[in-house]
Amino acid sequence: MAWVERFRSDEKGSVLVEMTLITPLMIALSAGVFEFGNLIHQKLMIEAGLRDAARYAARCTDAVTGVNCLANARAIAAFGSVAGTTERVSGWDSADVSITTYTTANNVDAITGLQDYRGTTAQVTTVRATASVPYVPVGLLAAIGIGSITLNAAHEERFIGY
Repeated sequence: MAWVERFRSDEKGSVLVEMTLITPLMIALSAGVFEFGNLIHQKLMIEAGLRDAARYAARCTDAVTGVNCLANARAIAAFGSVAGTTERVSGWDSADVSITTYTTANNVDAITGLQDYRGTTAQVTTVRATASVPYVPVGLLAAIGIGSITLNAAHEERFIGY
């Protein structure tokens, strides 16, 4: 019985046991924070690219400028510039960007007599840039078996032209 009492009162190695229990949890937590941060960063980069592309396309008119506005806008979304070569997000190409336009009636409010949208025309054209980009997991998501995640984003701008 003396050796049992001596074992219970001995504190040598207690820190090693505690670290052995806590270390896997801390590593998993750190990896999760890194993975989530990377996912959010890629989503924000995609949204910034679509915002830039929609803004460019909303101000560009092929007939006036003599350039291919939609091709340039898609390149701006994916690369940050018309002649860009470095992707904003790994694996995201200008072919993954869709730029469309749609027209909305600019109705006049019966009470105020003002149009819904500022302007003088009866129609308002809006440019919409969208993208769906697969997220490639860095570590933790792949390790725990979570499959592919698709990041979807869109941005709209009212067509102005120049």
